[in-house]
Amino acid sequence: MSTRTWEGLQIPAAGTYNLDAAHTSVGFSAKHMMVSKVRGKFEKFEGSVTIAENPLESSAQLTIQTDSITTGVADRDGHLRSDDFLSVEKYPTITFRSTRVLSHSGDEFTVVGDLTIRDVTKPVELNVEYGGAGTNPWGVEVWGFTITTEIDREEFGLTWNAALETGGVLVGKKIKIEVEGEANPA
Repeated sequence: MSTRTWEGLQIPAAGTYNLDAAHTSVGFSAKHMMVSKVRGKFEKFEGSVTIAENPLESSAQLTIQTDSITTGVADRDGHLRSDDFLSVEKYPTITFRSTRVLSHSGDEFTVVGDLTIRDVTKPVELNVEYGGAGTNPWGVEVWGFTITTEIDREEFGLTWNAALETGGVLVGKKIKIEVEGEANPA
């Protein structure tokens, strides 16, 4: 792989890299009934990272197909696709576009960008952990990463909920997002 040393890290050469959908997962979790978590993922997405000569000037983008949401429960998935939540017919995608790398320490970076869910765009901070680079057994150059963040779903217009007789609500406001993946040259 064409790598270079930057601040003690072996990082990919400057260029554009596409997410490898076979080795990337776009997942989330939300509190359910205030006592447990429901996990899910999106099965259709595409994205890329453009690594600049100065890695702190790099950029990234991700587009997720909202109708590809799955939690393993068909009725729940149908509800999440409905107008109560993602309204997939009206808003077929969720997008993220980075605006800057805010900071870094070792292999951990803070990336700021614009997240759009439904018709609402808000700035979010992503915690990005660089996983390293290499060449797979088939000669394809790859590099890996883990991205985590937490959003308040109500800020994006996802306000549906149900009160519980015991107090509290059915669905938590905070959504934890995790993207685990690999990218290779475009």
